[in-house]
Amino acid sequence: MASVFLYHVIGDLTVGKPELVEFFETETVDSAIRAIGECMEGGIPVWKRKQHNSFIENGVFRQQRFVGIVNSFDIVTFLAREGGLEDQDRDKAMKTPISEVVVPNNSLLKFVDPGTRLIDALEMMKHGVLRLLVPKSIAWKGMSKRFSVLYNGKWLKNLDSSGNAATSSNRLPSPPTDTKFCCLSREDVIRFIIGCLGALAPLPLCSISSLGAVTSNYNYIDASAPALEATRMLTQDPCAIAVIESNTDGEHKIIGEISATKLWKCDYLSAAWALANLSAGQFVMGSEDHTSPTSFPNFSINSLGEDTGTSSGLRLRKFSSRSIGFFSNQASSAISHGRSMYRGRSAPLTCKVTSSLAALMAQMLSHRATHVWVTEAGSEDTLVGVVSYTDILSAVIKQPSSVVPNP
Repeated sequence: MASVFLYHVIGDLTVGKPELVEFFETETVDSAIRAIGECMEGGIPVWKRKQHNSFIENGVFRQQRFVGIVNSFDIVTFLAREGGLEDQDRDKAMKTPISEVVVPNNSLLKFVDPGTRLIDALEMMKHGVLRLLVPKSIAWKGMSKRFSVLYNGKWLKNLDSSGNAATSSNRLPSPPTDTKFCCLSREDVIRFIIGCLGALAPLPLCSISSLGAVTSNYNYIDASAPALEATRMLTQDPCAIAVIESNTDGEHKIIGEISATKLWKCDYLSAAWALANLSAGQFVMGSEDHTSPTSFPNFSINSLGEDTGTSSGLRLRKFSSRSIGFFSNQASSAISHGRSMYRGRSAPLTCKVTSSLAALMAQMLSHRATHVWVTEAGSEDTLVGVVSYTDILSAVIKQPSSVVPNP
């Protein structure tokens, strides 16, 4: 096991992290859209309200109030399914409590002590935890021997009260007063790991295929199928469905994706209409070049806080698939040729099976993506699998000495 995971603690990753601001289940869909645009990984934790304001709450009780995580895909799916796109229903849909949208799953968040070893935190995330709830206590000053799991010869998790004051202050038991918390995501962990690549050598230079990081069991939908079918697939990690075209050999050619990452900062109402009315291929490639404008409804869409010069904050415009935020004006040509030509934000993020782990992590962080689609070494779009944050975490905690980098 690489020492970087044994001699670092999760508290070191909280430096500079803002205090957690809870998003309650009673908030509306409209409020959630705004909050998601400012979050990491395209999703926000949802909480139940604290029942007694005078109650002194520690991390365990706060975790019990956690409901689940809602992302952009969940909201677009809700709007597309619930018929909240007509004028008379739109306001009602946007004012729906987020409790009716979020899928309850208390296991997605875990409360951990700042002194928890990084390797233990990685194991939690490897098994499905998406967020870590960590106290930001004023007592946390770091350790005199920073990044060490031992303090004065004792394990951090087993410090007893007989130690000196400095020792006991690092244990951080259940605080006597309300402690401020921060929330760490998997992206935070990957950013920390990529800063320690030298300590992980030769692992970062190994190909993702040699590390077994490529998952071949991925969700996909044919380009000719209705885009709404994507909402019926289980998409937790990663929350993504590949849009593919199959050739005569049975190979999948990826032309795009329907995912929380791509929908993160889109026009939600336009995306929901497209999801409900277009094919998967039209959804990811565009539709305005081969569909008459009269077939689309007129939308009066909230510009999510933009200054439109109107008192209502609404702007009237005719629907166009380009308004979703990631379509190309050359989409029709691309579809007709069965090729995914450069389409800006709509192009799926891909890498080769021969790509190194370090290159993959840098690619994911630079694009703020939770996953990367993997193609064959000799092809630009022949899909063989996907790599997610979980796959990376599983790879980096393996014995690096057992893997030999590609020549």
